[in-house]
Amino acid sequence: MPKKIIIILREDPMTTGRPVEGLRIALGLSTGLSPLTIILLGKARTLLTDDALDVVDAEILEKYLPSIQDLEIPLLVLKGSSKEYSIDSGFSVQEASLPEMNLHLLDAHRVMVLG
Repeated sequence: MPKKIIIILREDPMTTGRPVEGLRIALGLSTGLSPLTIILLGKARTLLTDDALDVVDAEILEKYLPSIQDLEIPLLVLKGSSKEYSIDSGFSVQEASLPEMNLHLLDAHRVMVLG
């Protein structure tokens, strides 16, 4: 049985390249049989906006975002994120409350915090 994997990105991509590296790792993991979900917390949600061109390692991010869109990798953000951030509608984004995110985490077999 495939193991459910969740990747959590929570750092500010304007100040560190770790969230972009986390997306790269998540994309690599998405090629396996295990279902993958990415949770973007805090300023990591910037990766899904037009401001993503200003993040650390933006040239690397530009290579991976189209694949994440094409593969329709589920991305979870906190409820209300679409009011605070102008999230690109090309992504498979779902807004969730903290209790709903906790349920996703409890249902996962593997959870990785990558940046």
